[in-house]
Amino acid sequence: MVKVREIENPDFIEAIARGVDVLKAFGPGKPRMTLSEVAAASSLARPTARRILITFTELGYVRADDGGFTLTPRVLELGMAYIASSNIWELSQPHLQDLSERVGESCSIAQLDGSDIVYVARVAVPKLVAFSVSIGTRFPAVATSLGKVLLAALTADELDAVLATESRSVARAVWSPDRAEIDETLREVRERGWAMTDQQLAPSIRSVAAPVRGADGTVVAAVNVNTHAFETSLETLVDEYLPQLLRTATDIGEDWARWDSLPTKAIRP
Repeated sequence: MVKVREIENPDFIEAIARGVDVLKAFGPGKPRMTLSEVAAASSLARPTARRILITFTELGYVRADDGGFTLTPRVLELGMAYIASSNIWELSQPHLQDLSERVGESCSIAQLDGSDIVYVARVAVPKLVAFSVSIGTRFPAVATSLGKVLLAALTADELDAVLATESRSVARAVWSPDRAEIDETLREVRERGWAMTDQQLAPSIRSVAAPVRGADGTVVAAVNVNTHAFETSLETLVDEYLPQLLRTATDIGEDWARWDSLPTKAIRP
């Protein structure tokens, strides 16, 4: 996390940054926090944390009760604003739904945020897997098929910067490659145009991913098929699911390109 005091841009608004830090203090295992806990987690003085919490309470993003604070569902509006503005869900949902029905597996779209992937669209089927995944879930990119696709699309300088960024995921991957292993893996992904993981993120998780490209050919996201390793073989994943995944990635990319080509003021669905 970048510390507020390290940012020297004169246009930087410190109060907003502190407010974001307070919201991020609430996380897994911390649905309800006291003022002291929020202040400690966000590295703020108690009076500052208190004023921010009161502000968020007035705006409806935080609920205060019996000396503690919890986030309200209104916080979801902040994340959904991103999805709505980019129209990722609306564009991809029919394609993900169709792919999921054809292969009988969960399918997702993710984008890169620092050294993590963040899920921005998903159609799930009931499966017993190691991690619960929903929109907004983040995992270390190098250990996921989605992340490998996205990392492979970066320039050398961009990749260096991303890999130097600390992961914000609460998950710890099984696979911890050194830089040489990462470079070799990404070289293979670039050559074949898709990526696969076999229980590198967690035991029992096996997946294959493909890039979603915009109108100019740049990779804007990645889409995958996620399976249980003890139910789906590598041969099935590559021989049966991959061809359908590649077609879906192309279809989503074409829709994405058409969307971007619409005039800014056009009425979009």
